[in-house]
Amino acid sequence: MNPILDLHDLVLMVSSLHKNSASGRVRCLNRDMSSPIEQAIRQICEEKGLSYESVIETIESALSAAYRKDFGDKYHNLESEFDPETGGVRVFDVKTVVEDISEEELEEVRKKEAEESAAREARRALGEFMPVEVQSPTDEVPKYNPKTNVMLSEAKILKGGSKVGDVLRTELPIPGEFGRMAAMTAKQVITQKLREAEREIIFSEFKGVEGTVITGTVQRREGRIVLVDIGRTAGILKPEDQMLSDRYRSNDRLQVYVREVSLGPRGPQILLSRTHEALVKHLFEVEIPEIGEGTVEIRAIAREAGARTKIAVSSKDPQIDPIGACIGQRGTRIQTVIAELAGEKIDIIEWNDNPKEFIEHALAPAKVVGVNVNEEERTATVLVIPEQLSLAIGRGGQNVRLAARLTGWKVNIQEVTPEGAPIVTAEPIEEPAGETQESEVSNPAQVTDVIPSAE
Repeated sequence: MNPILDLHDLVLMVSSLHKNSASGRVRCLNRDMSSPIEQAIRQICEEKGLSYESVIETIESALSAAYRKDFGDKYHNLESEFDPETGGVRVFDVKTVVEDISEEELEEVRKKEAEESAAREARRALGEFMPVEVQSPTDEVPKYNPKTNVMLSEAKILKGGSKVGDVLRTELPIPGEFGRMAAMTAKQVITQKLREAEREIIFSEFKGVEGTVITGTVQRREGRIVLVDIGRTAGILKPEDQMLSDRYRSNDRLQVYVREVSLGPRGPQILLSRTHEALVKHLFEVEIPEIGEGTVEIRAIAREAGARTKIAVSSKDPQIDPIGACIGQRGTRIQTVIAELAGEKIDIIEWNDNPKEFIEHALAPAKVVGVNVNEEERTATVLVIPEQLSLAIGRGGQNVRLAARLTGWKVNIQEVTPEGAPIVTAEPIEEPAGETQESEVSNPAQVTDVIPSAE
């Protein structure tokens, strides 16, 4: 028989630890091997990623709960000690020594405790229909708690020389074997404690990668939500974090941005994103060595996920062309990024401190006749010939909208004839909240309509 036990075997073994240890039946198969109990504990530590000490503490909590169920008193403050080598169990009643109180005060404490116990039972019976009373911070805290305290006079009988503040640990006898209800209580405590410990570890692990990009595998769809296997748990892709061009087929591998990690009642919740601009930045850093090394710097990104991204780059080395470095030989580098983004178009623009030139470049692939800027209002009027008007604005105003977000300027597109007379204007309007991904630059603008002049 395999001596390595699973979690259920361990729970059953814990419920019978006293019986086995008392009769001496729990022992190593030989002097060089660990006991089956210890092997089971270490296997759970390895499988769940838990520390050995935390599992031992969980078992000791379960033993205390089991002892209270069968043999305990309501005034016992129990602590258990468990020896995984032998399966031995010791149970202690732990109390802190306090000053003596009068019989009247003691009776008042007992009366108040009885009332609180009755209120708890009533809440348990009525559930959510019974309001829970919260103790005010100004309420007087009782000086004596019969569960956790022992009066000085009683303490001196138990241990001579006791003084106020001492902690007394009185070992309690275990009259017999744990019963079925105690075993069930131990099982519930162990299962709950191990689950909580595992949740805490998973939360801490992924909280450390919040705001970064990781690789996952598509598990399945649940309605409009996509679940992604990211290792020890599953991340969530909400509809607003999904790219329309992605298919999200089962077992597809994809890179995702860890947007938010929180700990809820059902465990850690990890929200992922395929639409965040940081995903594009990460892909450029991985695929383009000059960006990873810091020679070429990403200065700004504006993205409409699944459709188009504009990215502004600059080079710290005058010998390196930032745009050429991003594109690569025959476009190999940029094509790798585009493939990961399911065919999303990417415009690479060279950063320029001159706003006129930067705005002109940001409107690529449209060709611009001229740019007039208003420094105070941070607005720019861009002049284009009629053949370039629709290209400058883009489908649904996408091109000029992304250019405005990339540069941080409000952009007006104005059509001019070769003689310079304006005939068509396109005015920026405020972008509805939540419609597009938030940009790294301020003052976003978009153009969604073309208003012909009256002729």
